[in-house]
Amino acid sequence: MMVFSWTFVALLLVSSSWAEEEVTTLKDVSSREPSVGELLERANRNRVPDSDEPTLIGGDIAIKSEADRNADPCTSTGCLWLKYSDGNVYIPYYIANNYSDRERAIIERGLQSFSAVSCIRFRPYQNGDHEWISIESRNGCYSYVGRQGGAQTLSLDRRGCLYHSTVQHELLHALGFNHEQTRSDRDQHIKVHWENIMDGMAYNFDIIDTLNQGTPYDYGSVMQYERYAFSKNNLPTMEPVPDPNVIFGEATEMSQNDITRLNRLYQCCEYCPHVSPCVPMCPHVHLHVPMCTDQINHGPCRAHAEHT
Repeated sequence: MMVFSWTFVALLLVSSSWAEEEVTTLKDVSSREPSVGELLERANRNRVPDSDEPTLIGGDIAIKSEADRNADPCTSTGCLWLKYSDGNVYIPYYIANNYSDRERAIIERGLQSFSAVSCIRFRPYQNGDHEWISIESRNGCYSYVGRQGGAQTLSLDRRGCLYHSTVQHELLHALGFNHEQTRSDRDQHIKVHWENIMDGMAYNFDIIDTLNQGTPYDYGSVMQYERYAFSKNNLPTMEPVPDPNVIFGEATEMSQNDITRLNRLYQCCEYCPHVSPCVPMCPHVHLHVPMCTDQINHGPCRAHAEHT
């Protein structure tokens, strides 16, 4: 009888252990941060804009007029932020006062993540600044593409936009980048299922002239929307080709290609620091090292390199 009792207790302990392990596993899965595409679509799905807010295209891209709907304003008009004599791009920002300390920390982490991998330096707004990014909790997540002049709103709604991935995504828009699925070579990598797209939303998949900077199509870009974006029937609106099983649209932060494009667009590796030419402009980013090496050997850093 005693043997039976101990056996029963042991089985209970094992069962409890299995149950606890299963719950932990499910918890881990459920706590996974959603992709940036999921977050943006969820935050903007039932958006009701105020009268002073812009029209959005592509889900989260603000435009000033209907003329901008089918063109990349960054390509057509030029929109890069100014580069200073020290090789850095300083961009003033203002964060609205209604964010909590925790929310502000998420935003500032996203802002500072750019300085670790590029020459972009976001700094707080100062009196006398003529153009800056005004980060506010408006209705939804959105940004204009590139530098607009004056104060330009970048909305990070407290009700769903405060994730590291969404902060990076909207800041990349402000720096001049569009969505991956609108690239000119999109159809070689993504098949669009037009029949599954919500009525009136097909324009969000129009191909435009984007700033690809000689980089390949990137399924892992933080600018790539997920498989069911703008779906009206829970069926995929996008499918990778030639392999439909490729995972895409699940990024939670900038990819290597996102960072490479940013460095190339703003020519972060062309400046010659006084100590170690070019290479320090590309820390911790392996894909950038060949580009920096090319700049040292063939670009404006060559003469400096020969005398160091």
